[in-house]
Amino acid sequence: MDDVKTIVANNILELRKSNNMTQLELAEKLNYSDKTISKWERAESTPDISILKEIASFFGVTLDYLVNEHTNEELKPAPRKGKYNLKAISYISECCSWLVALFAFVITTLILKEQKFQFLYFVYALPASLIVRLILNTIWFNIRHNYYIVSLLMWATLAAVHLTFLYFGIDAILVYFLGFIGQFIIVLWSFIRKSKTKK
Repeated sequence: MDDVKTIVANNILELRKSNNMTQLELAEKLNYSDKTISKWERAESTPDISILKEIASFFGVTLDYLVNEHTNEELKPAPRKGKYNLKAISYISECCSWLVALFAFVITTLILKEQKFQFLYFVYALPASLIVRLILNTIWFNIRHNYYIVSLLMWATLAAVHLTFLYFGIDAILVYFLGFIGQFIIVLWSFIRKSKTKK
């Protein structure tokens, strides 16, 4: 069993290094702590079968590859290539929300010259861009940041609703009380997530 632990440890270490990843980067991808990755690589502990499968899938190797020794360098998998700059893609996607708002602002200003509601496009572009960020962060980045994004999204949406009511002459400042309740729920949600943190 110790031999298998050592083999798995060496393979994880080799795969991580061949892909130029730090322990922290791999930990974030797998939703574990970097200390756990370190323990795996030192053969102090071994991931369970479901995590081994996830690691194999992430690095594009088979589960069999992870649990067997490889002495021949030709058997080493090639590093994952063609990685896109995910942050750049994320920022471009968020900017699209603002571009749509700007387009709508220009068109409606040209057509409806007497109307003055066009500023609301930009007010609603903020929650829209935060929704895009939330989705992409969940797919590509550290999901622990979702608590902050959801908080910002909630307050931005409430501000948009408040400004919309103000445009129609109604002071709906009471909508922010919903935010306090929502923020409390988000804080509780973060504690639930922490209680499930893998060691």
